[in-house]
Amino acid sequence: MEEKSCYHCGDVADQDIVVFDEKTFCCHGCKTVYQIFKDNDLTAYYDFEKNPGLTPDGVKGKYGFLNNTTVVSKLLDFQEDGIEVVTLYIPKIHCSSCVWVLEHLQKLNDGIVNSRVHFSKKTVQVTYNNKITLQQLVELLAMIGYDPYISLEDGEKAKNKSKSSIYKLAIAGFAFGNSMFLSFPDYFGKPDIWLAHYQPLFVLLMFLFSLPVVFYAANDYFISAYKGLRKRILNIDVPISIGVLVLFLRSSYEFFSGTGQGYFDSLTGLIFFLLLGKLFQQKTYDFLSFERDFKSYFPIAISTWVDEKEVIVPVNEIQINDIIIIRNEEVIPTDGIVVDGNPKLDYSFVTGEANLIEKQIGDKVFAGGKQQGKSITLKVTKTVDQSYLTKLWSQNSYEKTSKLTNLTDAISQYFTWGLLFITLASAIYWFLVDKSQIINVVTSILIVACPCALALSAPFAFGNVLRILGKQGFYLKDSTVIEKIANIQTIFFDKTGTLTTRNKQEFTYEGAILSNDELSMVKSLVRNSNHPLSRTLFKKIKADLLEIVDFDELEGNGIQGVFNQKSVKVGSANFVGISKKEIETESRVYVSIDGVLKGFFKFGNQYRNDIFKTLKRLSKKYQINILSGDNDASKVFLENKLTNKAHFYFNQSPQDKLEQVKACQQKNQSVMMVGDGLNDAGALLQSEVGIAVAEDVNVFSPASDAIIDASKINKMPIYFKFCKVSLVVVKISFLLSILYNIVGLYFAISGMLTPLIAAILMPLSSITIVVFVTVATNVLGRGIRRKI
Repeated sequence: MEEKSCYHCGDVADQDIVVFDEKTFCCHGCKTVYQIFKDNDLTAYYDFEKNPGLTPDGVKGKYGFLNNTTVVSKLLDFQEDGIEVVTLYIPKIHCSSCVWVLEHLQKLNDGIVNSRVHFSKKTVQVTYNNKITLQQLVELLAMIGYDPYISLEDGEKAKNKSKSSIYKLAIAGFAFGNSMFLSFPDYFGKPDIWLAHYQPLFVLLMFLFSLPVVFYAANDYFISAYKGLRKRILNIDVPISIGVLVLFLRSSYEFFSGTGQGYFDSLTGLIFFLLLGKLFQQKTYDFLSFERDFKSYFPIAISTWVDEKEVIVPVNEIQINDIIIIRNEEVIPTDGIVVDGNPKLDYSFVTGEANLIEKQIGDKVFAGGKQQGKSITLKVTKTVDQSYLTKLWSQNSYEKTSKLTNLTDAISQYFTWGLLFITLASAIYWFLVDKSQIINVVTSILIVACPCALALSAPFAFGNVLRILGKQGFYLKDSTVIEKIANIQTIFFDKTGTLTTRNKQEFTYEGAILSNDELSMVKSLVRNSNHPLSRTLFKKIKADLLEIVDFDELEGNGIQGVFNQKSVKVGSANFVGISKKEIETESRVYVSIDGVLKGFFKFGNQYRNDIFKTLKRLSKKYQINILSGDNDASKVFLENKLTNKAHFYFNQSPQDKLEQVKACQQKNQSVMMVGDGLNDAGALLQSEVGIAVAEDVNVFSPASDAIIDASKINKMPIYFKFCKVSLVVVKISFLLSILYNIVGLYFAISGMLTPLIAAILMPLSSITIVVFVTVATNVLGRGIRRKI
């Protein structure tokens, strides 16, 4: 009786055979996985590799250790309220098809919320709920052929990079060297009788050498081309594969028919230099990689408790066992244990779910939660992973398209079709002129033309710009922000905390004298808020801290809380329940206790150094607007400091600020909003570019596209100019790439370029463009540092 193998995992199907869709499976588990793929139109997965999956029974024992809660807790990025997030390293990720399957895992199990692949790191971050366990998730990945590598040690050190590319290069190099040696007699004219006698043997050896080169060393090109065609995509590997096949089939025909020596030396040399170029490209990209650098310049800080004093430190300096303070609307930057307060955490930053999760003293909390309510104190259990914070920030950005990306995609989409048309036309021409040139011309055209340089120029240029700006205290969410900054027409500036600084802000108090207990209540209340005026009061008031209950902050109005059954309000006049009878000539913060107005703090506006010079420089190229939630007491002063073109809007609620941005956008203007991220989150999110100003607090907000160190705000004109110039660099690189392809095609079509030289030039073009944009942006970056 003939043994049948399982269509999914390849095991022998001799017992409990399951037949489904005219295919044989060894068990219902394998049949179910296949059925899931079929129901979700993912069966092309089986076309890429025969029996790629693993049997369910074969993976259960392998990942049994994931039943251990201690092991699971060490692997998870997040675990709260039935939602878990884990990042898994999957060595088998190697192409866009892998990415597509892994980012559609939610179709395979309804317990999976979403999954995101980081292609270059070969990792997938999966968010899932309590309908599936980590063990079941890992088993599912293994059954579809993507079994993760799991290690509790340092993941980066433990990952063994695949050496297959080195093996393929070595095989191609060995075959190329020997084929060239065996072809030497042909290069020196007619061989002597002895060499002529052994020439058939030499050709046979060259044919044998070419087999592992074509079917193993070059198989990535064929696989990629096949997968692209299966998805009706003509990628750049299609013409390369055609070129290799044309050379191989023509050479094989001449060998078997005895009509010639073939082109086996050129064929093996072509593949060797393609692989060598790819390896050299990767080494160059790794060397120029910006990602390892730019994340370390995150300009945000956090409040810590040291020797009974509050100290502000950069987030990357937080150590295990440090005590940190998280105020209302602040994002927790690292994992910790609650030591004081009752957290009400919004983890929508991580999970997408907006439900508040309440915690008690002693409970564990995870990075990414935003506190809602009075301040809490945490004991740090894990150092801050800024790349994790960055990942959270980026995944919460709404889709902002890039014109350059669209241009690159459009060119790449039609590039291969155009190349194939040129190849066909050239083949017809040389068929009529000189048939002996067809092979060289066709192969050279298919190899030398490549849109890779075009596709790589923008990512490398903008990536380097991100790194350079990050070093200067201007941190951008992603590269699309650079292009949007370059196209901005109108800029809205918040006043308090943006144009003004809280660190040097002075105030006086007018009204009924506050007792020590009342001062303590005010200080304890403002301690929980991140508003600039609240932070100033907290620093300046000398009083003890009291326990607060029922804290609440009304955005744009004020804060309130209860102390020993006394209700305290701090905020605007309307918020504390009074009508203003006089025109205010400064910013005021009113205080009421048990509904009785006590008085108000009167603030003078301390503007940042050189801020008006900065605004005047910006007003030469942009429409400048000032938005403020305060009264218009400072309007006359600001009008005298700025040009007549500036517009001023006072008494603006958060909703008013949002509407101002919308109104400007309705006039087809590209808008930037610069604020402190507290009362203007809606405006930051609505604008094309939202910039949050960081000053001694954690303003890590998903609403913003960029964060700028408050001390660097006067450098904004320089940063914006750098973004514009970097856009010019990318456009120049586009022209260079197109010019290279035109010149290369000219020589290839005219028959003056051999396939071997084309294989060397193709990767060199990409490397040249990448080096150009990197060096150019570095030179421009040094210019920025000199100006600063």
